[in-house]
Order: sequence, then structure tokens, then C-alpha cells
Amino acid sequence: MSRFQPYSDRDDYNIPSRQDLNPGVFTAPPPYQQANYYPPSSEGFNPSTNSFASNANSYTPVAAQQYPHTYNDMNYQDDRVGPLWSEKPGASSGSSKKKWLIIGGIAALVIIAVGVGVGVAVSHKSSGSKSSSSSSGTSTGTSSDTKDWVMSVNNVVKYNPKDLSQFELDPRLHKSLYGMAYTPIGAILPDCGATFEGVLEDVMLMSQLTTRVRLYGTDCNVTDLVLDAIQQTKTDLSVYMGIYINNDDTVYTRQRDAVQRILQTYDINHVLGVTVGNEFILNNMTAASATDPTGTVGVAAAEFLVAKIQDVRSMLSGLSLSKTIPVGNGDAGAYTNTQLLSAVDYFMSNIHPWFGSVPVDQAAGWTWQFLEDNNVPMAAQTTNNPELIIAEIGWPSKSSDAASATNGPSAADIPTMQTFMDSWICQANTNQTKY
Repeated sequence: MSRFQPYSDRDDYNIPSRQDLNPGVFTAPPPYQQANYYPPSSEGFNPSTNSFASNANSYTPVAAQQYPHTYNDMNYQDDRVGPLWSEKPGASSGSSKKKWLIIGGIAALVIIAVGVGVGVAVSHKSSGSKSSSSSSGTSTGTSSDTKDWVMSVNNVVKYNPKDLSQFELDPRLHKSLYGMAYTPIGAILPDCGATFEGVLEDVMLMSQLTTRVRLYGTDCNVTDLVLDAIQQTKTDLSVYMGIYINNDDTVYTRQRDAVQRILQTYDINHVLGVTVGNEFILNNMTAASATDPTGTVGVAAAEFLVAKIQDVRSMLSGLSLSKTIPVGNGDAGAYTNTQLLSAVDYFMSNIHPWFGSVPVDQAAGWTWQFLEDNNVPMAAQTTNNPELIIAEIGWPSKSSDAASATNGPSAADIPTMQTFMDSWICQANTNQTKY
């Protein structure tokens, strides 16, 4: 994969100039913390025995079962430690005036889809859709053939329970997003209750919005559920698998082994890469009250990650797969270093203008400039030229409390979210930014 190129390096499409981005003076507020989100990390833990279930990462694809199928809940223990992530706001602004209808409601952070929130403005009834073909273009026949079709678990999509590749498209949804970060409802610890039915509905919706999905870990059978649903629906979605990393090797080993099993179970043509760790450097630096990712704490965290990345590469090599699976890492955009970037095929940079207290009308340009100022120069210092992807980007549609109703200049509400979506998606798609 090629490394992300700044706008000025491209000559094959219209490029906004630095003047078009309307850069202005921006005073950086104190560092921020994202609240109420953690990637899945621990699976199959039984508190009564203080051990993991032998089938903690086992999963039988629905293809081998009688559909519909409901999975049993298991007991879990939250083994995560440390805060989430923070960014350093920089200076830049800009927005596109072109309007883009995105069906909204993707929870909290707009591009981060959690559960059924992917269908922005999609009614929980099927009245808005008259189409009867799958997102991969497979014809479902005449309307008389759909009399035995059923509604999905949240009454969003109508589909054929005998052939999950046959479902109604929503004419309001379009493949306008480069990618989406996704964790299904019921897959954030300590509540591991994600079901195939729920993920199936999400996959049917997401396949109408994008072709790429980023996952955070294998626990709660998240990766199994998603890949199984993709294969059953025959959609063109592909995933970046995730391995959640903390300082406990048990967590890493369990998820690495699950990745190995999954790659031997499902069609690897639906796998874009394996992302080892998310915001691990940030978490370790925050715990140590460190601020420089190139300092002692940041470098030590990177070296810890590099050992795991090399171990994953060794595991993948031993599988003799039909294609090479890229291995990457994800972290807050301001928290990486050359030690890490030199070891990965791609780096997923989490950049949130909301938490940088950036005005919404400047958010799109600020986000691109942040990547340009922080990640592009550092990647250029490596010899492997890692691909750069903005992995988390979005705007909240609502605040959980009055104190967080704004980030200072802009509000957490649907109209402001739509303003961000209009500007970010149009600019990013026009300029071929990967997000």
C-alpha cells in the first residue's frame, strides 16, 4: 500500500490550495479526554473460576447452523487499563460549501458506527425502501417472491431468511464513505451480548454506505460475527481486523490466536489488514504523565508494540495464506513515533476536531492539516513508507451532560454534525483522503 500523500503531491484531481483552507490562528486548549468508549478487550472470563472459558474465542458460523440463531451470554471481566486518547489541536481551517446528504445518527462520533446507529435517518420500519436487490447487486426476483421475507431485528431491513444475500436496499443510502469504524451493540465490555441478528442488520446497512470497516478486537466474537455476516450477505465489505493491546500478554495472546483461527475460517479476501493495538502509546504516556511520544515512555511503548507486531507477522507467515495481510497500528494522531511507524504497513490516526475544540466550520481543514503536520513528516522519515489513514473522525450528535454540550465554539447536535459531515466527506472524497 502506498503512503498517504498530501494534497500538494497530487496532480490527478482538483486540489484545494492552502488559501482555500482559510488557515487562521488557533489557540490550543488544554488536552482533552474522550469519554465513554473503550475497545473490546476481554472475553470468556468466568469470575467464579478465575479462568477463561475454553471456547472463549470459538464461534460456529451461521452457515453451519439453523438460522436465525442467538448466541449465549458469557461472563466477562474488564481487563482494560488507562484512559483513552487525546489530541493536540493545531492551526488550520476550512470547509466545503457542497451539500451532501448523509443519513445521520451514527452514534457519538459520526464516522464511528456503533450498532444499529449506522443507518442515519433510516426509519425503524421498512416503509422507505422499495428496492429488492442486495447491495452486491444480486436480484431477488419479483415482489411476489418476497412474501416470506422478514424484518431485521430492529425493523430496519427486510430480507430473505433463506438467503441472506437477498435484502432490500434503502434508496436514501449511498456508498459515500471511504470507511467506517464499527463496534456492534453488546460488544463493549463488560456486556458481551452481540448477536448475529444485530450484526447482520448492521452489515446490510453499512454495505450500502462503504466497502471498508475497521474493527477493534476479536473478543465477544465481534470479528467472527462481522465476517460471517459479510459472507452470508455476499456484500463487498472488507474489514481491518483488530487485536486489542494492553500491558497484559494474556489479552494479546488470546486475540492473536483468535485472529489465526479466523483467518483459517473465513474468506481472507474480505480482510484488509490486522491492526495491532489502538491508542496503546497514548494510554501508557497518560498513565506516566508523559507528553512527548518520542521520549522514553513513548519509545518504550512503541517497542512493546513492535514486538507484538513482529509476532503477528510471524503468525501470518506460518499460515501460508493466499495473499499477504498487512499489519498496522492505530493511535491518537499526536501519539506515535518513528520506532512504531518503521514497523507497520499502515498507521491509523485518530483525529477528532471536536476534542480539539475546533469550530465546526474549520474542522475539515483542521483535520487534514493535523495529519499533514504530525503524521506525514514522521512517516517520511521511515524507509517503509507506511500507509496513513485517518481512522477515527466525526462529530457528536448529542451530549450526555450539559457540561459537554459544546466544545467551546460549536455544539454537539444534529445540525452541527450535518455541517461537519457536509464539509468533511465532500472534501475528503474529492481529495482522496483515506478515512
